[in-house]
Parts: sequence; structure tokens; C-alpha cells
Amino acid sequence: MKTFKGNVLFLDRSDINTDEIIPAKYLTEITKEALKPNLLEDLVLSGFTRADTEDKAVIVTRENFGCGSSREHAPWALEVNGINVVIAESFARIFRQNMYNCGMFAIELPKETIDALFANYAGKAVTMEIDVDGNQINIQANGKSETIDFKVGEFDQTLVKEGGWVGYADKNY
Repeated sequence: MKTFKGNVLFLDRSDINTDEIIPAKYLTEITKEALKPNLLEDLVLSGFTRADTEDKAVIVTRENFGCGSSREHAPWALEVNGINVVIAESFARIFRQNMYNCGMFAIELPKETIDALFANYAGKAVTMEIDVDGNQINIQANGKSETIDFKVGEFDQTLVKEGGWVGYADKNY
């Protein structure tokens, strides 16, 4: 099973699309590793630089993350950079399912909770750990901790535990 803990990158914008996650010009690459240096290369967000993604394992963002073209390359680019969790108000349907198919978390939280995460933690050194079985997000920042419950479908949770569809199929078929 993948690791679901680490430092957090806050991206305070809605509608971050798959072309911003991994630009289309890289879709001819034949390995996930080749996507690594181009994650969020075309993202336009005040104060953001590509270097902000280094040593991050979790992204917290706004609504409709992963909209645009449906491509598995977007979750792959996150995964190869060590980001296995994205927390948002909502996701584009295909992107969300591609995350689970790859054994990664796409966690949806209410707008009020996302707003509170930005208000309380953006701009600070924050780590999060996902309790896969307990459906909880454990947050650590400035010597304080907080726990947030979340819901995920039973099958999606199984995909995460099995490392995605390939792992699930290997175990069950």
C-alpha cells in the first residue's frame, strides 16, 4: 500500500485542470518517471512555483480539481512526485476515479471545512496523515493536532488498500 502522509501543498484555486497538472505536450511519454519534472508546470497561481511541490505528499485545494481532459497521466504525475492524496471540495468525475484506480486518495470535504483548512494552515508547515481504515485525516502544525473525518465509498477504499485496479485484479481474479 502507498504512503498517505507527509507535507501539505495548499493550492488556493478552483478548477485546476489536467493540462495544468501535466501539460498535454508530455502525454507522449511512455513512463511515469518521465512526467516527474513537469508536474504543475503550467499552473498559474499567485506566489506558486514548481519548487513548491518538492517534498509534498498531500495537496489541499478548492472545487473541481482535475477538470478538463480525461487522462490518467494527471494522477500519474502526482504519484511519481510522491503526492498520493488530494483533498478538495470536489473533483472532476473521471479524474477522481483515476485517482482511486491508481490506488490514491481523492478526498472530498465540505466547502466550510476546506475554508477552515486554508484559514488555519495555509502558509504554515503542515503535515497530514490519512488513516485509511478509520477514514480520518490527522493534521499536525505548530505543535498542535486536529482530526477530520471523511467518507469514501467502500470500493474506492478497497482500491486504495490494494494499490489500485491492478493490485485489486491481481488479488481477486
